[in-house]
Amino acid sequence: QVQLVESGGGLVQPGGSLRLSCAASGTTISDYIMAWYRQRQGKQREMVATFNSAGLTNYKESVKGRFTISRDNAENTLYLQMNSLKPEDTAVYYCNRFPFPLRIGPNDYWGQGTPVTVSS
Repeated sequence: QVQLVESGGGLVQPGGSLRLSCAASGTTISDYIMAWYRQRQGKQREMVATFNSAGLTNYKESVKGRFTISRDNAENTLYLQMNSLKPEDTAVYYCNRFPFPLRIGPNDYWGQGTPVTVSS
């Protein structure tokens, strides 16, 4: 059974840092392009960063230079290092395959996400 468990979110002041983790089981994340997504309140979920099987990365323009996506194949875990956080980064963060999410049967699967709040 596929499972993605996101962690590492929390409350941080503007300019602060957080490191998010996504532990995967039931699937091997190095087989796919993996991404971090976020969903801000009242908005659609959006891609933030991707990491492909060759180790190439891509970032949403607004996080370039501040966020770094990485992957530990041995741990089957995806990471997102977030620096210089801004209030507009406040969202629930999820990891999943890109561009199409993992599925369980006929349904898209999403983990529970990890909330990030950037506020003074």
